[in-house]
Amino acid sequence: MKTTKSRRNGMESRTSTLELDIMPVLSAGRHRSPRSGACFMEFASFLAGERWSDHPGCTHAGLAHMARAVNDLTSNEGRGRLAPLIPSVIGLTSDDPRLDSLIAVRAASAAIPIASIDRQHALAVGALVCAEALERAGGSGTGEVEHRLAEALAEAPEADAWARRFLERNLRWRRAEISQRQTHVTIAMSVDGVRSACAPFPDERLRELLADTIDLCAAFVAAERAAQTAQPEVQDAAATHPVPGSIRDAGRERTLIR
Repeated sequence: MKTTKSRRNGMESRTSTLELDIMPVLSAGRHRSPRSGACFMEFASFLAGERWSDHPGCTHAGLAHMARAVNDLTSNEGRGRLAPLIPSVIGLTSDDPRLDSLIAVRAASAAIPIASIDRQHALAVGALVCAEALERAGGSGTGEVEHRLAEALAEAPEADAWARRFLERNLRWRRAEISQRQTHVTIAMSVDGVRSACAPFPDERLRELLADTIDLCAAFVAAERAAQTAQPEVQDAAATHPVPGSIRDAGRERTLIR
């Protein structure tokens, strides 16, 4: 950390900037400064030029929540392999509420087939609640995330049946709107389920989950931005080439005949 003095309107002030020659080392937990290390998202805030934080504005909250969980549950030996993924989360932001649900369903789909029975039950409940919220909001658009969940539940039929019975008895879990806290709990449970599963190479599984989710978010954000760019072009085209009155009248006449 470097402190510099500056004068503005005759007043002396102090500002703090991060020295670019200080490269943080990935480690678990939160850190006060790059000198003491960095978690995945703190490193992202560093690269993005934001204020040092493990909740930077450069990354979607759900994806950042997963990245912190993966960072903390990856072993010290394996954590360094996460570093190449850090630049790819910068700029992945969206206000679309579907993205939180997409991330949660994707994470649960990876954990359900390999998690222990008790964790499978909780994960299946969280996944189904998030999937229903996603469907009410219009779905993923591609069906890929929903298909992965169906495959995961098919590999754990007992957990699937248990979760559906639970939700039938507890209708309050099926709310009209899902909260960010619900999706984040499902994400955290999923990462923990992958880490604690009786399956080999947990570090590799965690990295693969994070990498796949980054790709999912990148595709979602790209499609969203493409749609936003295309919308003004369509409006401009409509304004430049208005529909002739005769065509509008003909269309209105056909509607009346029907």
